[in-house]
Amino acid sequence: MRFFSKTLDKLKGALRKTAQVLNTDIRTLFVPGRQINEDFLAELEEKFLLADMGVNNVERIVDAIRERWRLGKIRNAPEAQSIVRDELLTGWPDQDRELHFAPSGPTVLLVAGINGAGKTTSIAKLAWLLKNQMNKKVMLCASDTFRAAAVDQLTIWAGRLGVEIIKHKMGSDPAAVAYDACEAAKSRGMDVLIVDTAGRLHTQEHLMRELTKIRDVVAKRIEGAPHEVLLVLDATTGQNAIQQAKMFSQSIGITGIVLAKLDGTAKGGVVLAIRDQLNIPVKFIGLGETPQDIETFDPPRFVAALFGENANPSPA
Repeated sequence: MRFFSKTLDKLKGALRKTAQVLNTDIRTLFVPGRQINEDFLAELEEKFLLADMGVNNVERIVDAIRERWRLGKIRNAPEAQSIVRDELLTGWPDQDRELHFAPSGPTVLLVAGINGAGKTTSIAKLAWLLKNQMNKKVMLCASDTFRAAAVDQLTIWAGRLGVEIIKHKMGSDPAAVAYDACEAAKSRGMDVLIVDTAGRLHTQEHLMRELTKIRDVVAKRIEGAPHEVLLVLDATTGQNAIQQAKMFSQSIGITGIVLAKLDGTAKGGVVLAIRDQLNIPVKFIGLGETPQDIETFDPPRFVAALFGENANPSPA
């Protein structure tokens, strides 16, 4: 079962900028009486690309409208709107979007992402959700030892959330911190250990190898770990996020995506691009700056928010 659900109004608010592209701006194309022609299709394509939905995804939707128009099944713009919505709702792979927990002992969540993606805030949100919505005993591991103030930031969040944290001084070996955190999580009876990792540029292979080292350390200390490898992506970066996901997945095997900063971008269509280009489920979306601003990702609810409609979450 889904363990957490915000109101649809919150999701609609977070997606307001994207909806302005996919709904408000496009609505002007669907005015009664406007006929479908190549100019209409070109304008529709441009609007979708501005929302960073991905070239292949946009081509599929526009081609679906063009085919029905040429066959004489639709003639005017309003008839095309239902096709757009149907196309956005179809094609979602049957993916497991729930967190996987260890059958016994601590569950280890390894969290990766480049600096500035919203990784630290996303970790705080996950910790809040696990503690307050699932009644889990949570520990944080500050393995981002290279970035100035990273340990301090995570320590502040741990204090605010009332969860334990394992940390070393700045510049310490990240894998060593992870080792100590695993031992502490086992000895203190923790349910979940969230391991923060140093922000990596996905193009720097030596740094990616170090990330792999952290993964290998937790695998040796806790059976089955890491049970989830979550990649935090910045929604505002659009298509660049896709390339990041591909590189990270090659190095550490990403099991799920946390799409951060969805509230501050008109590029929410990147969720659709992720669907088409990656075999990695979006498990969570970040909708604001507070720990409570996190939502489990549900495709029908997401599409409904884009169109300003109401929808019930899909059954888990």
